[in-house]
Amino acid sequence: MIDYRHMVVLGANGGIGKQVVMQALIAGYEVTAILRTPDNLTIQHPNLKVVQGDVMRAGTLYEHLKGKDVVISAIGQNSLKTTTLYSQGSKNLIASMERTGVKRAFFISASGLDVNPKHPLWVRFATKYLLQMILRNPYADQRIMENIIKQSAVQWTISTNGFLDNGWSISRADVAHFIVHNLANPVIINQTVEVAY
Repeated sequence: MIDYRHMVVLGANGGIGKQVVMQALIAGYEVTAILRTPDNLTIQHPNLKVVQGDVMRAGTLYEHLKGKDVVISAIGQNSLKTTTLYSQGSKNLIASMERTGVKRAFFISASGLDVNPKHPLWVRFATKYLLQMILRNPYADQRIMENIIKQSAVQWTISTNGFLDNGWSISRADVAHFIVHNLANPVIINQTVEVAY
């Protein structure tokens, strides 16, 4: 099994990203957190390096990816406005990975992009006519993002391959735990995985 020791985290100050950083440090990883505003991340640890970079500016990522083993992209936005953060950001990240030779990446997406056929009728209705309508702008860009990732040469994992029978919710800490402890899991390479309970 491949041993990934040097991790890069984008979106490290977000809910899942911060959990990934903390749990990776506990697990013994050396972590480089890339943020537009490094001072926003208050975590301090001997194995943590916080650097400035912007996923929307490809040139700011290259130097920080050199010599790293795996990238975790937990980028996200709070706005419901039209965005290219997910698609263009992932495109920039993948280009930087290919340039530096980093092969493995985890990307955070949203299970609500698709209606779970195993959910009760009312949940499927709410997903399609409420959730997907409210989040139509970020969801549209996440769909583009997923296509970009799947067409790339990196060893990727995203969120939702088969649907879970009772996948209602999951804490950010548990998403982070799944990521940190499945980086070298060959079963989920080039797969989308739904994580919920």
